[in-house]
Amino acid sequence: MVTTTATTPEAYLASLPDDRRDAIALVRDTINAHLPPGFVEGMSHGMLGWAVPLDRFDDTYNGEPLGLAALASQKGHMSLYLNNVYGDPDTERWFRERWAATGRKLDMGKSCVRFRSVDDLPLDVIGEVIGRTDVDTYVERYREVRGSSAKSRRAGTG
Repeated sequence: MVTTTATTPEAYLASLPDDRRDAIALVRDTINAHLPPGFVEGMSHGMLGWAVPLDRFDDTYNGEPLGLAALASQKGHMSLYLNNVYGDPDTERWFRERWAATGRKLDMGKSCVRFRSVDDLPLDVIGEVIGRTDVDTYVERYREVRGSSAKSRRAGTG
């Protein structure tokens, strides 16, 4: 990852080369335009991030805001992390089907969509997937998954 000392989204964008700044800004604008109420934008681990603020939900495994998405300029590509896709099999299936219907190639790990140009992304699908998960549903899904993981660890199966 490319490290940054930026502490605000605006400072992060200003620190990027022109071509990356334009691409990241367009994806950021798409996310912000579709972001459901209750999530907030900020910086997280050197990336732009969107999360449930701690004053809304503070029972996270690491004491940090519960992240919905993050966006970063890496050394060889740009990355969009979609935690609601990674954490929800129905949303992941929907996302992969919607992406495939665009005819674009999807370069994705568990939650990370890698892209070299904004033209690689179907921004309408990005906007839809961001808008697909409201805060209450996201927090409840997190509690369910976290609870089942804790039960698995206690039972020695996780």
